[in-house]
Amino acid sequence: MSLPAAGLAGGLTLRAQRILRLLPGLLLAAGLAALALGLSRWQLLSASGLGVMTLAIVLGMALGHTGYRHLAPRCGPGIDLARSRLLRLGIVLYGARLTFQDVAEVGLAGVLIAVLVMGCTLMLAVWLGRRLGLEPSTALLIGAGSGICGVAAVMATQSLARARETEVAMAVTTVVLFGTLAMLLYPWLYTQLGMSAHDFGLYAGATIHEVAQVVVVGEQVGGAAARAAVIEKMLRVMMLAPFLLLLPFTGWLQARPQTPRSAVPPLFALGFVAVIACNSLGWLPAAWRPGLLLADSVLLTMAMAAIGLHTRLDALRQSGAVPLRLAGALFVFLVLGGWLIHWAVTGALA
Repeated sequence: MSLPAAGLAGGLTLRAQRILRLLPGLLLAAGLAALALGLSRWQLLSASGLGVMTLAIVLGMALGHTGYRHLAPRCGPGIDLARSRLLRLGIVLYGARLTFQDVAEVGLAGVLIAVLVMGCTLMLAVWLGRRLGLEPSTALLIGAGSGICGVAAVMATQSLARARETEVAMAVTTVVLFGTLAMLLYPWLYTQLGMSAHDFGLYAGATIHEVAQVVVVGEQVGGAAARAAVIEKMLRVMMLAPFLLLLPFTGWLQARPQTPRSAVPPLFALGFVAVIACNSLGWLPAAWRPGLLLADSVLLTMAMAAIGLHTRLDALRQSGAVPLRLAGALFVFLVLGGWLIHWAVTGALA
């Protein structure tokens, strides 16, 4: 065999070995993701507003506390890939769900409400987190999950904040806990506030944590509220892009060592914006979109399962009640402060 041919064969062998090292962990993450997807279609769970990604991290945590220690030597490399690179790729593809045209349906009022709610929630999270003695990364994850778009925002912020899996799990827990409380509270609030269905939809979409939770509340109130709520919520999801781009320049990450690259907008955030732009301009072929959305769901769900495998309940217990206090304070702000912001903005533009 000639030297070039031998070198090529050796390169292929090394690549095949690397793939074989990654395969067990990727198959495990994919299996947990498939199980989470199946459970999410169970009517009892879907009615509760538990999304597939939340179920994936719960399944990952369950396996992580039982039999994963026996699988870790073989599955570790693939699981690490799922909770890092596959996570970032999933966030990029998440942009295929959004278009800039959605903004027109909620008008200037919807845009201002979304921006103010997000900005005030994040600033309150950082300020109150410092007062409570929380690490900046923990406060940022809880603030992003509360103020932007739940689990997806937590996962996207994790990379920049260099947060630990326990911090991610704590933030996801607050999204589930207070989002569930919102699903119980908001239909009653609709009967008390005297708002039109459209206005209440804007208020709900601007202040409830998860997309699935917004859908559940909107459907309980009615069609006009549901549509306005979902569009307003997707507008908040779009706010994830500027948040990720601006976060390295805010100074909110100074408590942890910075690298030269940390002051540069992350590539996955730029990719997220680029996919939204392509989708808005019609550059994504319609035939591609179902496949991209499926790939996005699979990647993000695999990433959440992988994060769950590395999350330990004893570490969550060591976090104590302080993160929940922060999340609770943000929930109260979203309910009361969000209503005041809605009232002020709609009154000013009337």
